[in-house]
Amino acid sequence: MQFFIGIVPLDEYKKKLIDFQHKWKTNRITDVVEPHITLKAQGGLTPDEMWISKVKEVCTNFNSFQLTLGKPMFFGEDILYLSATSNELCKLHKSIVREISLSNDLIKKYFELDDFVPHMTFGKTNYGLSQKELREMGELAEKELSPFPTFEVRFVRVYQEIEPNVYRKYVDIPLNSCSELV
Repeated sequence: MQFFIGIVPLDEYKKKLIDFQHKWKTNRITDVVEPHITLKAQGGLTPDEMWISKVKEVCTNFNSFQLTLGKPMFFGEDILYLSATSNELCKLHKSIVREISLSNDLIKKYFELDDFVPHMTFGKTNYGLSQKELREMGELAEKELSPFPTFEVRFVRVYQEIEPNVYRKYVDIPLNSCSELV
């Protein structure tokens, strides 16, 4: 059982993203997880769930903030993502990683701290798309999904692996100055 922590775009834009991703019939990424910006990868998020109280403590002391999605970009030729910019996002990432106290090996393995690149994965070759389809998707995304939104981040979402390589919402954790989530 694995976990990771993400930030979810507003429902209306999330639906727009999923509808866009479904234009490519072989794109299986939406079977894996909903659109999200990865805040904290799996490293250190152990099945005993001791880390959840640490994440809640960090979030209680962290104010809601603005995040802006941006143009499509690539990690190599096999992963297409939408960029995400927010100084506060990077600060929250670092606070959570430090609170969980990861080993340097896990920090490197999961591209955390100095290697953290805020992004929303949009398509991958290992989720059914060819490199050519990814390039086409990137070009079309720039036209069809802009203007890219800025939205307020009021909570973080913990995802749990419910079967191999399939993640679903486990719990939402509110940031400071937000009412409790239902």
